[in-house]
Amino acid sequence: MKLVFATNNLNKLQEVSSMISNQIKIISLKDISCNEDIIESENTIKGNAILKANFIKNNYGYDCFADDTGLEVDFLDGKPGVYSKRFAGKNSTDELNMQKLIMCMEESNNRSARFKTVIALNINNELTTFTGICEGEILTKKRGSNGFGYDPIFLPKGYTKTFGEMDMTDKNKIGHRSKAVKKLIDYLNNYC
Repeated sequence: MKLVFATNNLNKLQEVSSMISNQIKIISLKDISCNEDIIESENTIKGNAILKANFIKNNYGYDCFADDTGLEVDFLDGKPGVYSKRFAGKNSTDELNMQKLIMCMEESNNRSARFKTVIALNINNELTTFTGICEGEILTKKRGSNGFGYDPIFLPKGYTKTFGEMDMTDKNKIGHRSKAVKKLIDYLNNYC
């Protein structure tokens, strides 16, 4: 089975490909000559995942899955959420986003947060979604240089290492994206 993963993020592509069995071939947007920037215009994580999966299916004809991920911080009423990638502005970097988040939380004792991933699968024009959540907290300083996004300041609940200190194998055992991908894989195994 071939599925397009609607992402230009090579880190995500590598992370998800490492979790999926060899029976399912993951192809990228580049593999289908999709050079368009799919605008994430929805106001929810789930809405953006659905929008991207439907865009590829409707415009390129491929069965597709797409994800959207956000960091939801309790002290900030769930922000940055859908705006996690551009929290510090339109041309944000991971570093600027982390700096802004740490600054926004300087006065807070409530450091609870969660990463949430929603995967939308559009296969044979049927839409299904899968959600993965990893609870944790936001640290006041970066630890580690692995991963991407907010990984160096996110400490998963019950662990002593941040996502930035974990290697990909350890992160995939507990991470939000891997939880959603596992649900996707279970679905696909039953679907075939």
